[in-house]
Amino acid sequence: MNKESYKSGFVSIIGRPNVGKSTFLNRVIGQKIAIMSDKPQTTRNKIQGVFTEDDAQIVFIDTPGIHKPKHKLGDFMVKVAQDSIKDVDATLFMVNANEGFGRGDEFIIEKLQGSRSPVILVINKIDTIHPDQLFDLINKYKDLYQFAEIVPISALQGNNVDRLLKVIKTYLPEGPQYYPANQVTDHPERFIISELIREKVLHLTREEVPHSIAVIIEQIERRPEGNAIYVNATIVVERSSQKGIIIGKQGSMLKEVGKRARLDIENLLDTKVFLELWVKVQKDWRNRMSQLRDLGFREDEY
Repeated sequence: MNKESYKSGFVSIIGRPNVGKSTFLNRVIGQKIAIMSDKPQTTRNKIQGVFTEDDAQIVFIDTPGIHKPKHKLGDFMVKVAQDSIKDVDATLFMVNANEGFGRGDEFIIEKLQGSRSPVILVINKIDTIHPDQLFDLINKYKDLYQFAEIVPISALQGNNVDRLLKVIKTYLPEGPQYYPANQVTDHPERFIISELIREKVLHLTREEVPHSIAVIIEQIERRPEGNAIYVNATIVVERSSQKGIIIGKQGSMLKEVGKRARLDIENLLDTKVFLELWVKVQKDWRNRMSQLRDLGFREDEY
């Protein structure tokens, strides 16, 4: 590694909910560190993914989708996203090619006006539209903001992602390697494990349980007898009816959530995992700041 010309920096990924920010991050990092769901607004905190090559290191900050908040948790998510635009070396503004320009994009462009760092427009999901539509979309966005670059990609299929990484590197300053080459995130394992469990609940319950769930990791320990990690976690919901859905008939849904989450956690920790899940009701937790802090939504940490 040539330290003389080594480039490094912090890059924020912003956009409306469900434009593919987490899919992009997971594609680049090569591991699942950000929750992926086809439900919008599933990312609640900034997740730093670290991409390292011989000549550069990019620290990505994935943010909650910017949307009109409906509760205190929503306010928190939007504030996190807006704050991430400050003090970064570049910002990726990601849009969904098949949704076209919307009022949410207008709102984000307004917020970008004060950005001191270059903004790269990333048009994602290009595999879902005709090339002619892409041309029209590029022209539309060009007139709205002076983007440093416009790069169309498909995060899901990997199309043009390598080119985007090359473009990002051109905007990074020379700097140190902030993290070891084999480190892919700066979030503690406890946080990522809770996200993996939450993802499985969202996937399996579909529309029945909205975003009123949180996961608290009560305990993680490696017991001396045997090479395995024991994880004890609680899934928090707002209503008794949601608790019933997550537990399922004779506990079938909770077992399936546990089985799928355990496989991902074993992959993350590279060891055998015993996972114990509980479900509890905490009414209206999304609107109570003290409960949000108890559940890990702390502004000073994320």
